[in-house]
Amino acid sequence: MNGARFLLDTNYVIGLVKQQEDVIKVVTDRAIEIQACAYSFVTRIELLGFPSITTQEIEGIDRTLAQMHYATLTRKIEDGAILLRRNYRFKTPDAIIAATARCLKLELLTLDQQLMNRIQEI
Repeated sequence: MNGARFLLDTNYVIGLVKQQEDVIKVVTDRAIEIQACAYSFVTRIELLGFPSITTQEIEGIDRTLAQMHYATLTRKIEDGAILLRRNYRFKTPDAIIAATARCLKLELLTLDQQLMNRIQEI
């Protein structure tokens, strides 16, 4: 993925949009530019799929995502997600996110410590 170095999980994008202190600190300390970040279709669905989402929230999310790379689903990512589900019992969204990061050789940024621990164990 040309120019991308990081894959942002849903909770990380929320942290950027809402300017959460822990997310902003990592981004600032590591000098991560939004243009070096990517997101998956799963993240977009999770972000915009809430029934009570406001127009203002949709606009903020869309502005943030527009600055990032979009990681399309490929057969290689599908196969990686299938293996993670089958062999390690990952939930489908987590398997897709983890497989996307692995297949595209991107560092996954997430606030989900359980997901990070599971990925590091593999």
